[in-house]
Amino acid sequence: MAVMSKPLIFVVLLALSCLAAALFGALHNQVSYTIGPDYFYAIKFPQFRIEALPPRGGAAIVGVLASWWMGPIIGLPAFVIGLFAVPTAGRYFRAGLRAIAVVFAASGSAALIGLASGIWRVSQGIDPGFWLPAGAEAADIIRAGSMHNTSYAGGALGAVIAAGMIWRSARMVRANAT
Repeated sequence: MAVMSKPLIFVVLLALSCLAAALFGALHNQVSYTIGPDYFYAIKFPQFRIEALPPRGGAAIVGVLASWWMGPIIGLPAFVIGLFAVPTAGRYFRAGLRAIAVVFAASGSAALIGLASGIWRVSQGIDPGFWLPAGAEAADIIRAGSMHNTSYAGGALGAVIAAGMIWRSARMVRANAT
């Protein structure tokens, strides 16, 4: 089996980051649909023109459409650093997979923090601080909206951590080689 070149691995990592982000979005929306179905009926289904689908399937499709493109955007800094800084293709590929896993975990952790924050805000009767659609169940919007917003922040934080991990890993490999 031939070893892939680093530029080809870069493209593969971008594709894998799209798939990971799409999977994250689909899974994330299963949780957020459970805790806030009106968020989807009042906001997401109309936004993505999801009609005549079972609600959970629609929520998964919304998750895929809303997040697949974040994978390469969030992964790009780490993948570019790795392309130039990691000395071998095999190490680069493994570092890229770890970067994807770190961003997935950071986004998921942040989503859970957002969910906890939304639940607490609802229990305390705190004004959400963002627009609520007329006639929608405010608690659903607050819980699911908080979860969604913080998952994007977690992805951004995960991107910084992943890029730092790849940079540090590349420096350590180079230091051990000398």
